[in-house]
Amino acid sequence: MLIRRETPADVDAIRSVTAAAFARPGGGEPFEARLVDLLRAHDSWLPPLSRVAVDGAGRIVGHVLCTRATVDGAAVLGLGPLSVHPDRQRAGVGSALVYSVLGAADALGATLVGVLGDPAYYRRFGFVPSGVHGIVPQVPDWAPHFQVLGLAADTPRGTFRYPEPFFAEG
Repeated sequence: MLIRRETPADVDAIRSVTAAAFARPGGGEPFEARLVDLLRAHDSWLPPLSRVAVDGAGRIVGHVLCTRATVDGAAVLGLGPLSVHPDRQRAGVGSALVYSVLGAADALGATLVGVLGDPAYYRRFGFVPSGVHGIVPQVPDWAPHFQVLGLAADTPRGTFRYPEPFFAEG
């Protein structure tokens, strides 16, 4: 498996993988598939931090991204969505994608990454409940599932804010 940066030729495959990963009973395109497109068109988009997992046959089987976010005006990153095709889940694809994007974020000088997701999953990458770093999510109900990873000794404190596309009508 190869982890690499997204290219323009990958857009349709990424949408397909994201839709499959977040499929819900009753069908319809999941919000997460549209969210990736909305983020790609927004000024929060960071092309070096949109990564795909490619299997040995050249098929895209996973995708992850980080976008610009803020903590009380300080520049930080928001991770997600993370998508792995259902037939490749629980095989290390998601972990490889997360490690890749976190390494790239660190190399670009990011100080902190926030994620809304399963604490049991993201703990393995070093994420901790956001309150440990004095950070609160902009939506209070997210608190049990909102985590952060400090990439620098001095991380900002305050309210974490995702970019506007995260709040588009689903």
